[in-house]
Amino acid sequence: MHTPLLGQRSEVFNQADPHVVSLYVNQHVGSHCIQLPKASRPLAHLSHRTFAELDLCRITYGAPVRVVSPALERCFHLQVLLAGHCLWRRGREEHFLAPGELLLINPDEPVDLTYSADCEKFIVKIPVRLLTDLCEQQRWTVPSPGVRFLQNRYRLDDVQGLVSLLCMICHEAEEFEPQPVVQAHYTQIIASKLLCLIKTNVQQTQQAAPTLNFQRVAEYIERHLRQALDTDTLASLVNVSPRTLYGLFERNAQASPADYIRQRRLARVHACLSDPQCTVRSLSELAMDYGFMHLGRFSDQYRKQFGQLPSETLRQRRCDVAKNG
Repeated sequence: MHTPLLGQRSEVFNQADPHVVSLYVNQHVGSHCIQLPKASRPLAHLSHRTFAELDLCRITYGAPVRVVSPALERCFHLQVLLAGHCLWRRGREEHFLAPGELLLINPDEPVDLTYSADCEKFIVKIPVRLLTDLCEQQRWTVPSPGVRFLQNRYRLDDVQGLVSLLCMICHEAEEFEPQPVVQAHYTQIIASKLLCLIKTNVQQTQQAAPTLNFQRVAEYIERHLRQALDTDTLASLVNVSPRTLYGLFERNAQASPADYIRQRRLARVHACLSDPQCTVRSLSELAMDYGFMHLGRFSDQYRKQFGQLPSETLRQRRCDVAKNG
C-alpha cells in the first residue's frame, strides 16, 4: 500500500536501534514495551510530526516485534497497516491485519500486537479530549465511560476519504509553516470523520442548542460592538469552552469569533456612514468608537468588505442628501 503518509522531511531515525526508537515512541506516541528476537540485529526507521493536538508517526522495526501495553490511557490510536502483516491479540481472540486495514484502539484497551519483519505502519495519536470536545460542541450524548469505538478493525474502503484526509494533513505538516488555526481546523475534521464514519457509543442526535447558543452570542455582540469583546467572555455566556465557541462560529458564520466581530463592527460603521439620520463628526472618531485604532488598516478592511473606502460611502451619502433636497 503506497501512500504519501510522512516522508523524509519528517524522518527522525533511519537504520537505528529499535530500543532507541521505542523510547522515542514512548515519549511522543504512547506508552509500550517491545519484545525482539534475541538473535536479530534489526534496524528501525521512524518519521514523526506533531500536528496541533495530533501526533503522526510512520514506523518500521526491521524485525519481527511484539508491542504490548496495559492501556493507552488518555489517547486513541488509529493505525493503518502499510506493508507486511500484523497479529492483533485481544483476550483469547487473534486477528491478522493486512495492508490496507485500519485498527482503532480505545484508551482503556490493552495493546498486544506482533508485527512482521517487513511491517510498516502509520499511527495517529488522538487525544480523548479532542473527541469529547467535539461531542460537547455538537450536543451529542456520550455515556459515562466516555467515547469508545465499538468496532476495532476496518478496511480502508469502509471509511471513504479517511486516508486522503490523512495524506492532506501529512502534506500540510511537511510543506508549510505551522498555522495553528488551520491545523486546529483539520483536527476537527479528523475527529468529525471518525465519529461519523466509525461505530461508536455516541448518540449523535442533533439538538437545537448549538444554533441557539450562537444566536445568543451573536445578539450579545450586536449589543456590545463598541466595547471590548474576548472569546472567554463570549464562551462563558453559553457555558462552553473557547474551543467549542470557535466551532460554533465556524459552522454558523464561517468565520472565527474575532473575524465575525470585526465584520459586524464594519457593518455598523457602514450603516452609520450611509444613514443621513446618523451624526458623523469624523471618520477617525467613528472608527475608534468601534475599536479600530489603526485607521489605515480600518480603511483597507472596510474597502474589502464593502467595495469602497469609508470616505466614498460618506461622500455618496452627502450627494444623495443634496440630490433629494
